[in-house]
Amino acid sequence: MSETSRHCAPEIARRGLLLVLSSPSGAGKTTLARRLLAADRQVRLSVSVTTRAPRPGEVDGRDYRFIDGREFERMKAAGELLEWAQVHANNYATPKAPVLAALRTGQDVLFDIDWQGARQLRAAMPGDVASVFILPPDGRTLERRLRLRAQDSEAVVARRLAAAAQEIAHWSEYDYVLINADLEESYGAVTAILAAERLQRARRHGLAPFVASLLDDL
Repeated sequence: MSETSRHCAPEIARRGLLLVLSSPSGAGKTTLARRLLAADRQVRLSVSVTTRAPRPGEVDGRDYRFIDGREFERMKAAGELLEWAQVHANNYATPKAPVLAALRTGQDVLFDIDWQGARQLRAAMPGDVASVFILPPDGRTLERRLRLRAQDSEAVVARRLAAAAQEIAHWSEYDYVLINADLEESYGAVTAILAAERLQRARRHGLAPFVASLLDDL
């Protein structure tokens, strides 16, 4: 038996990271996010608060926390929000406390947010964010994906298509950019990004004591 096969790599304590996925509606970020959450127990979803009404199938506390405008303003004034944005006349925001608690315990937090929220998150916690922007392969594919949802009215679909160009204009603000032509390839890229970000030296605060112990053994 080789020396390598007799030893397992030690667990190195690390700080969690904030993995941001952004895209225009219909480009695939929610599908990728759900798949990652189902496959990786080290990742938890940041559950945003929103003032919009629930869509069919959405569950309060799982998909979003649905609140009214008065509660949103209270949380904002009290400093309880890490970031917030207005999208299609509705407010969305990230509660601060659960995110900070997750980072301290080494858990990664996944954000399915737009460019406004991503920008605020980077400003608030620049060393903790890894951001990915997801593009559709072309405009026709984006429109078809929106229509296949069969949840939004024609007016809403038209508004989302009009907003897509504005959303895409912010692609260069992100660390990574994926063109989601093939779901399997895109998912593989997201998991590779996450694996690399987890290994960043600055996040692995357990490395210093490990190296010190290693040197003591020499």
